[in-house]
Amino acid sequence: MAKRRKVGNLLGLAVLSTVTARPMHPYEMASLMRARGKDRDMDIKWGSLYTVVGNLEKHGFLAVEGSVREGARPERTVYRITDAGRDELADWVRELIGVPERERPRFEAGLSVLGALGPDEVAALLRGRLDSMDREIAADQAALDGEKEVPRLFLLEAEYDLAMRRAEAAWVRGLLTEIEDGTLPHLDLWRSFHATGEMPPEIAELAERGAPED
Repeated sequence: MAKRRKVGNLLGLAVLSTVTARPMHPYEMASLMRARGKDRDMDIKWGSLYTVVGNLEKHGFLAVEGSVREGARPERTVYRITDAGRDELADWVRELIGVPERERPRFEAGLSVLGALGPDEVAALLRGRLDSMDREIAADQAALDGEKEVPRLFLLEAEYDLAMRRAEAAWVRGLLTEIEDGTLPHLDLWRSFHATGEMPPEIAELAERGAPED
């Protein structure tokens, strides 16, 4: 089970990882994280960067190294990672890698109420989703193949993302096939509900029963 951390925002994880290379001010941190595509790897709210950096310092994970002034720009505080920060970073990564945690993607939420739409409309939407996914997967695979100089260690998150999206695409393609060839169980009841506006008794009973607990 994931532990409650003093700074639980994943932006804090990205900051600690970034400043392991060298001390830097928050603007440098943001520039480097953007260049590395960290906002694609995790949910980052850039507006909270200074608050997160302040909290990391408050809890002893970052310390002020000094300050710099570049030209006419305001003076900027430079931070370094502390030993406690390195320990926190390592412990956080261990948790993320070793402790499985259920995530709730928006697509799963849509599937949970799919019956609100008719089978034909759902099939059209799934075809559109697949077309978009196939294009994105092909483009991202080409970009990954082009990273010849980057060690694979630094591309693993991109590989994982592609593998997950390919798995989703394969599942969606299978569901679409079942709808289109009529082999999806209870497809006739689904169609009847949207044709008549009346929920078949079999479906109504299941709806009242509810879903099994995880």
